[in-house]
Amino acid sequence: MSRLQRGLTGLSSVSRGGTHGGTSIGSTDRNQSQKSFEELKRHIHGKLVEKLDLSRVSDLAGDTLRREIRLVVERLCDTENPLLNRMERERLIDEVLDETFGFGPLEVLLKDPTISEIMCNGPHKVYVERRGKLEKTDVKFRDNDHLLQIIDRIVSKVGRRVDETSPLVDARLPDGSRVNAVIQPIALDGPSMSIRRFGANPLKLEDLLNYKAFTPEMAMLMEAAIKARINIIISGGTGSGKTTLLNTLSSFIPSDERLVTIEDAAELQLQQDHVVRLETRPANIEGKGAITTRDLVRNALRMRPERIIVGECRGAEALDMLQAMNTGHDGSLTTIHANSPRDAQARLETLIMMAGFELPVKAMRQQISSAIDLVIQASRLTGGPRKVTYITEVMNMEQETVIMQDIFRYKQMGIDQNGRTYGQFEATGVRPSFMARLEAKGIKLPNNMFQERILLKD
Repeated sequence: MSRLQRGLTGLSSVSRGGTHGGTSIGSTDRNQSQKSFEELKRHIHGKLVEKLDLSRVSDLAGDTLRREIRLVVERLCDTENPLLNRMERERLIDEVLDETFGFGPLEVLLKDPTISEIMCNGPHKVYVERRGKLEKTDVKFRDNDHLLQIIDRIVSKVGRRVDETSPLVDARLPDGSRVNAVIQPIALDGPSMSIRRFGANPLKLEDLLNYKAFTPEMAMLMEAAIKARINIIISGGTGSGKTTLLNTLSSFIPSDERLVTIEDAAELQLQQDHVVRLETRPANIEGKGAITTRDLVRNALRMRPERIIVGECRGAEALDMLQAMNTGHDGSLTTIHANSPRDAQARLETLIMMAGFELPVKAMRQQISSAIDLVIQASRLTGGPRKVTYITEVMNMEQETVIMQDIFRYKQMGIDQNGRTYGQFEATGVRPSFMARLEAKGIKLPNNMFQERILLKD
């Protein structure tokens, strides 16, 4: 007997019209005909879980298992309520399978490529972001326990946990989408979850150019900076596209370099083969065993990386990252939360102080000006468009001030009738001081590329 047959043995009697708990299938049919769709779905799902020995079929291929279970669910539907019409029957089967193998009510949203973010404010209020606009959906969970069950299913797949002692959790979906969940007692109105979507096919340079996120001239400079091992920080607010931009820029890194990536929840999708991916780990239930981003940055220095890519600097690891950039790991990249290139410098100073060292302001700024060459500012503008609003070079120190100069910028001109920002990309006329480094690497850019002018209007 095959593994699948052994796993499905318990279902055969139900499918052939056996009895369960002393109640005949015929009487169950009559009772079920009076139940609502949701109750029927819950009933059939309960029977499936009760009878199916998942431990014996868990090693089967996902597609094969889902196909076989679908046949069983179809028989259960016919047995429990043969009066369902074709559309109701197909919907019921799909939702039972999603509840068994997927993420329940979320599956219909996860299959929609136009949705960029999913936000669950408790079990009965689910919002999505589609094309930059927030919309409330008809998707609902049964109750708090149902939503909590889906959250637990998501976080357990990446070795994390969420409970009353640890009510905050960061995780990821199999496609790399970022998940954050908060449960009771912290979340007062029931479990809350947000999912930042990452498509199965990451956005490429051509896609961002088509979306007018930046201009070809800006793309040429960013590509040249990556290839010439210029140290870059991508700055921006929440949802501004920092990680998407980091993924895109990483595609310019030569394939023969050894990379080490460090993230809280692994979501970078690098195209290179020689990549070591590291992920932080929260403390266990006893409050021990935590591995922080700073621990991983320090360890990465011993792994012979040619570049270190930190998903986001948000704490004391900023100091270690700057030191790595200053000590032979040129071309490293990271992101930071800030609203402008100048704010990024101020935030870096704050993060350095979190390392516990009372460094003078001048010493901190010397570290920053020496380590960082370029700040790329990503912004999410009114109406949803995401654009690179500044490409700014970090120069040297004058007195206690870090000198910065904008090379390219986006100037907002107004809001159109659809509520979306419109404006223009401009070249400031400033020629980067690191051009000699580009030329030393054999990279040549057009002479008139930095000439002061309007590059593109949208």
